[in-house]
Amino acid sequence: MTLVEFVPPTPHPLWELCPQMGITDVVVKVNPVLTGLSDPWRYETLSAIVYRLKSAGLTVVGLEGDPFDMSPIKEFDSSATNDATRETALGHYRELMESMGRLGIKLLCYNFMVGAGWTRTGVREGRGGAKATCFSLAEARRQKSEPRNLRLTADQVWANYEHFIKAVLPAAEKCGVRMALHPDDPCIPSLGGFARIFGSVKAFDRAYALYPSPYNAVTFCQANFKLTGADLEETARHFGKRIAFIHVRDVEGEKSDFTELFHDQGTTDQFALMRTYRELGLDVPVRGDHVPEMAYDRVLTPDGTPGYFTLGRLFANGYLKALLQGTKDG
Repeated sequence: MTLVEFVPPTPHPLWELCPQMGITDVVVKVNPVLTGLSDPWRYETLSAIVYRLKSAGLTVVGLEGDPFDMSPIKEFDSSATNDATRETALGHYRELMESMGRLGIKLLCYNFMVGAGWTRTGVREGRGGAKATCFSLAEARRQKSEPRNLRLTADQVWANYEHFIKAVLPAAEKCGVRMALHPDDPCIPSLGGFARIFGSVKAFDRAYALYPSPYNAVTFCQANFKLTGADLEETARHFGKRIAFIHVRDVEGEKSDFTELFHDQGTTDQFALMRTYRELGLDVPVRGDHVPEMAYDRVLTPDGTPGYFTLGRLFANGYLKALLQGTKDG
């Protein structure tokens, strides 16, 4: 397993800090909103992003998150949406994987969260006064009232996902890109008027059954699977070599109301879980996920995103390096 970091696609303190921590492999999100570059699926665009990071001593080994506006694919409604728009977006997605293959990028961490991606409703005071990201369904409803009727039902989202995965996985296989599905975050039945379908191990098995392939893989995001009520060690063994990417984090609470913790907090036995990954023979990227905001974080990164401030990531990476080293030979 290799410790990687999720870095912004434009210059950031982590660009300098990662090599100092001994981390040279990174994953990045290439959405034009973040990069300032259009058409991320084009080889020329993607190679420019890769070169930016290479100049800082960082090697892009994976992409993560929606690379562009995925609403024509995820929110497709046969009664209201132009199918040609969806097919154009799918073509861009296939071209992205072709570009990834040419650049030697073999991992694509994706999700099928419709309407909104990972969602938090605020922060709560954590250890020592750190600001810990949290989610409260009750607060989400207060902040923005939930529609009475779903804009897309679970059956419709499943139909959209099936169309998507069957349209793009052949390209992934051809280009040697493992598509690692990330769970819904939060893993609740619906949010913002859209059903959410990837909130259980059973749903991941259903997704695999639609297109059985080593390239139809899993992002094992620990906290999300924990919030589904799954036993993490049993679930890791269940997925086995289907796991292509590991997100390490922990939470307290339950799926409709939880708080994210420092990596050394929580009830998850991180050492035992890391040892399980070793026993399974996983040789995949591992990264620390969301972290609390620490004192002086905003001095270093004034415009940081809650969950992704810098100092907490330094703490997390030190902890993860010790876990990886401590489980290497046993």
